[in-house]
This record gives sequence, C-alpha cells and structure tokens, in this order.
Amino acid sequence: MKKIFTLLTVFVTALAMADHHQENTSKESGASAGAYRHVVIFKFKEEATKEQIQKVESEFAKLPDKIETVTGYEWGTNVSPENHDQGYTHCFIVSFKDRAGLDVYLPHQAHQDFISVLKPILDKVMVIDFVAQ
Repeated sequence: MKKIFTLLTVFVTALAMADHHQENTSKESGASAGAYRHVVIFKFKEEATKEQIQKVESEFAKLPDKIETVTGYEWGTNVSPENHDQGYTHCFIVSFKDRAGLDVYLPHQAHQDFISVLKPILDKVMVIDFVAQ
C-alpha cells in the first residue's frame, strides 16, 4: 500500500509540473488559448540577394516592438525534408490577443513601411490566419 501511495504521489507531482511547464511555455511564447495567429509565408524572387532577404528578416523582427497589439512573434526558414515547399522559404507567425489586434497591425505605419521593403523582392506570399485551439 505504501508503494502505491508513493507512486501515486510521484505521478500527481509529475502531472502538476507538466501543467506548470506548459503554462509557462505558453506565456513565454505569447501563446494563449484562443489567441489569433497570423501566419505569413514568403517566396522571394530568384534575383533577390541574400542581403535583401536579411533586411526583410530584420525589419519584420522589429514590428513587435513597434506595434502594441503583437503578443508573440516567431519565424524560421523551411527545413522540411518533404519537398512540398513550392519555393516558399520563410514562415513568420505573429500572434495577437484577438482579431482586433490584427486590425490594428495591418494598416499600422510600421507594417506598411515593412511592406515597402518586402515588395520589391517578393515573388509570392501565402497568408493564413487562425484562432488557436
């Protein structure tokens, strides 16, 4: 009986720690249940230089500090081995508390300035917005 009680105690403690870790991870990444996600995927023109692409990366990274409704931001380049990228190389995820946050973000002057840097080297863009489940 003592062994069962000890195992049960360890199990309950492990569950509590996992819940706490998941909660902290969500807070640190700006994630929360029901948050509004804005996913943007870029395919650059063939003639785009490495320097131009790096400028897009750095300018995009500045937007969360300039637009108060952004609650989270992450990005990366395609590393999938499946070969279904269709030439898209960069994925950015911008998080907001709700749709109203995106409504502030899209017309914001900082976002418009970013688009002016992006547009000359952009071949295609794919955008998907969703409410996090």
